[in-house]
Parts: sequence; C-alpha cells; structure tokens
Amino acid sequence: MLKKYLKKNTRKILVVDDEPAICNMLKKFLTKKGYKADIALSGEEAVKKVKKDKPHVVLLDIKMPGMDGVEVLKKIKEIDKKIPIVIMVTAVADDELGRICLEMGAVDYITKPLGLDYLENVLIIKLLDIVE
Repeated sequence: MLKKYLKKNTRKILVVDDEPAICNMLKKFLTKKGYKADIALSGEEAVKKVKKDKPHVVLLDIKMPGMDGVEVLKKIKEIDKKIPIVIMVTAVADDELGRICLEMGAVDYITKPLGLDYLENVLIIKLLDIVE
C-alpha cells in the first residue's frame, strides 16, 4: 500500500500563484520529478480546479489579487476535507498569518524564494505523514 501511495505519478499537485513564471517553473520542476502538476493563476481558478480535479497537494500562494490564499484555503476545506496537503507559500514571512493558516488546515507555511530541493523534501515528508 505504501509503495502505491508514494508513486509520484499518481500524485496530483495544484500550484496556485498569480505569477505565471512561478507557476510554470514549479509545474516544470514537479513534472520532471514525476508528479502530475497543474496550475491556477487565481484563487477563483484554484477553487474550480480543486472541485473538478481533486488534487492531493495544493501549493497555495497567500498574496493574490481578488481571492487571496487564506480565502482559497477556507473554500478548499469546505469543498473537500480529504485534500490533506495544503502548503501555504508567501514572499512575506508573517508568523501570525502562518499560525492562522495552520489552524485552518494548512499543513505547512513556507516562504519564497522556494528552494526546489527543500520543496521536494517537504512534499515527500507530508505525503509520508498522511500515510502513517
């Protein structure tokens, strides 16, 4: 069971950020690592994709125009509490905001610029956490 669960090519990851360059870079990186990656450039688009595609992991930018990441997190948890891994991503470290996101159901809070090796390690650890 564990091997099947950890097969990367069965893990769907949704990258949500209003900066297309970041989304495209992360999608390319994650796809190269064997994950099924998709992008959303707004909170509204992210909510639609979560409803339709049921990703296993959502990498969610906090600061976005329109629906921000905190509001998206709330909607994701209303749509499907089974989406166990929502990792909040932000360019501005704010411990209070991070605490709020964790209380709302995010499993981690990381700051930009993202170290890609670090991101991959976080994904592996978080995927293992939900198996155990």
